[in-house]
Amino acid sequence: MAELCLLIGAGVIVLGNDGGVDLTVVQGDITEQDVDAVVNAANRAMRGGGGVDGAIHRAGGPAVLEDCIKRFPHGLATGDAGWTTAGEMRARWVIHVVGPNYRAGETDRSLLTSCYARALAVADVLGARSVAFPLVSAGIYGWPKSDAITAAVETLRSTSTWVAEARMVAFDTGTYDALVTAVSGG
Repeated sequence: MAELCLLIGAGVIVLGNDGGVDLTVVQGDITEQDVDAVVNAANRAMRGGGGVDGAIHRAGGPAVLEDCIKRFPHGLATGDAGWTTAGEMRARWVIHVVGPNYRAGETDRSLLTSCYARALAVADVLGARSVAFPLVSAGIYGWPKSDAITAAVETLRSTSTWVAEARMVAFDTGTYDALVTAVSGG
């Protein structure tokens, strides 16, 4: 039976997943989450960028970029995931995923859902029990937000994992509200 816990005014909603990973929705800054790993919506080059990628590189400091260069000398493929240190952030690891660039014609939804499934697989290898996710590809890459939310929620609910908490982090109120609605089944 799914667990429901609402903390009014705290900006947090937790809805269980029938014995699987708990989906948590918070509004805030992904770089400040107290979790084992944060997921970075990276670009193929794995050298930093704008949006979530830039924020994670800034918050983590030079160690994140140094580890990206060492682990991913040729970048990372769209839909794939890999990890680095989280540098100066609270988290221990950054799990980098490369989402599809909808604006550039990458409209294969399986590449988007692969980002979430692969991130959970990497988290399992690392032993991460709590993972904070951004909404992959819905920013500068232009994936339609409602479908990006649906893809994230469906994939996080249906992927077998040892992760106990998958935390969706929304930077703005509109995205937070839409995520809460999707996670709560509304």
